[in-house]
Amino acid sequence: MSLAQPSRRTSSFHALIRLLRYARGYRRHIIAAASCSIINKLFDIAPEILIGVAIDVVVNQERSFVARLGFTTPQEQIMILAVLTFFIWAGESIFEYLYQILWRNLAQRLQADLRQDTYEHAQRLDMAFFEAKSSGQLVATMNDDVNQLERFLDGGANALVQVGVTVVAVGAVFFVISPLIALLAFTPIPLIIWGAFYFQRKAGPLYSDVREKVGDLSSRLSNNLAGIATIKSFTSEAREADRLRVASEAYVEANRRAIRVSSAFIPVIRMAILAGFLATFTVGGMLALRGDLNVGAYGVLVFLTQRLLWPLTNLAEVIDLFERAMASTRRILDLLQVPILVQDNSARELAQPVRGAVSFDAVSFHYASSGAGVEAVSLEVPAGTTLALVGATGSGKSTLIKLLLRFYDPQQGEVCVDGQPVQSVSLASLRRAIGLVSQDVYLFEGSIRDNIAYGRPEASEAEVIEAARIAEAWEFIEVLPQGLDTPVGERGIRLSGGQRQRLSLARALLKDSPILILDEATSAVDNETEAAIQRSLKRIAHGRTVIMVAHRLSTIVHADEIAVVHRGQVVERGSHRTLLALDGYYAAQWRVQTGSARAKDVPLA
Repeated sequence: MSLAQPSRRTSSFHALIRLLRYARGYRRHIIAAASCSIINKLFDIAPEILIGVAIDVVVNQERSFVARLGFTTPQEQIMILAVLTFFIWAGESIFEYLYQILWRNLAQRLQADLRQDTYEHAQRLDMAFFEAKSSGQLVATMNDDVNQLERFLDGGANALVQVGVTVVAVGAVFFVISPLIALLAFTPIPLIIWGAFYFQRKAGPLYSDVREKVGDLSSRLSNNLAGIATIKSFTSEAREADRLRVASEAYVEANRRAIRVSSAFIPVIRMAILAGFLATFTVGGMLALRGDLNVGAYGVLVFLTQRLLWPLTNLAEVIDLFERAMASTRRILDLLQVPILVQDNSARELAQPVRGAVSFDAVSFHYASSGAGVEAVSLEVPAGTTLALVGATGSGKSTLIKLLLRFYDPQQGEVCVDGQPVQSVSLASLRRAIGLVSQDVYLFEGSIRDNIAYGRPEASEAEVIEAARIAEAWEFIEVLPQGLDTPVGERGIRLSGGQRQRLSLARALLKDSPILILDEATSAVDNETEAAIQRSLKRIAHGRTVIMVAHRLSTIVHADEIAVVHRGQVVERGSHRTLLALDGYYAAQWRVQTGSARAKDVPLA
């Protein structure tokens, strides 16, 4: 089932069953909370019964129901009723406190577990999932949907339990006092229940649509805030505001349709309640006037009729909350059920020490969405050597990197590190052995120190500084007022592109992995930063396997081997001199970049 398109045929009760299965570890907590809700409601309806008994005492005195219990004088009877009233109100207050504590704590714990589990599951999902899904939709599921379920558990769950208890308990009292009036008073209840389910069926798909629109709106906001610099540079503020307004209006309209259905419930139920109340009021009154019904019992029935039927008016609100929560629950649990294709099934570690030899043996992989990828690629990268991958955009260079990191698994062939297939070792040990510096540098909000030490949080300050020196980042860090403690801002927005790239390199260096991958690490930096990175690479390449993906051929002329990737296949291999002498794809691209040929003459373009 798609996260973005949950089945509207899935019933809310099926979603509730799925939620209860998920929350089976909280079974005792749920039972305790529901028990307190039940006891509280029983105490809550008791005062209406005591009012009827008090009327009976005043009217019948020595012949009252309480007199038959051994309290002969009316004064004694009133006193015992007062004592009972005190304990009933105290009991109601105590159990109201308990059920609120229990339900709210359950809501907090369950929402925390759901958010944590969905996040941890999402972290294990394949890169293909994130390339196909909107980050806004995922954030809406992990945050807004989880909060929607929390709101239901805070109050709606207790309300549902207490409505059920009210119907059963009050119904029992009615049938004991007068089966005829019980039948009349309960006549509207089937209509009310039918109406509740009818509106539930109508509202369910509408609230699923509401949750979808929330995700779309979150995605729009997230994308626009992330791209605010581009929006400003193209003076597109008005256009983006209009696009946001369209998404916001779609959400408003989806809510309007749901509200239109849910709001119609209360007027219908009010008339059904009126019918039940009038039946009790008139028929019971006539029976009391004829002497067929005790006056106190009549008072009990009148008060309990309101206690029975009136709370059902809130059923619409509770069902509204329930539907919203179940729509959110479906999205949350559907995300938890998205299958993980790249399985981490091995507890086996890469053999230590990791030398860093990498091989691709007849590896084929194609993306389902585009069909692009690599076909029957075989490459050997001996430990401690540098391999450069060059080729046109979309030729398959970065795909090989993703296969090495096991972001994807090859459909054919095998990727090995030190002769061990990467699928036969744990993901943690594989990725610990690889340091990645990508073109799109991602810095986490925090300090420079936090970002450099991201791969080794336990690293000492001296180690952090040394990594920064090797990456030629220390020169700009030490002149900052806060030095290593300087905040980088969201995604490193407070730093220049070159500074972010040098921090990314320092982060990979501090990790001290035997394999270092540079995926277009110098394509978006200035000449000074490129030169700095090149100097750093000369220092760190010794004794380490380096795989470089590059468009600027000047950055890889010293690589031990260069592989030219064209349309998913390796078409040329060799050193810089060898490939120039071959006068093929690489040589043609080199002539363009050095100004001795035109771009249209280059086969790689």
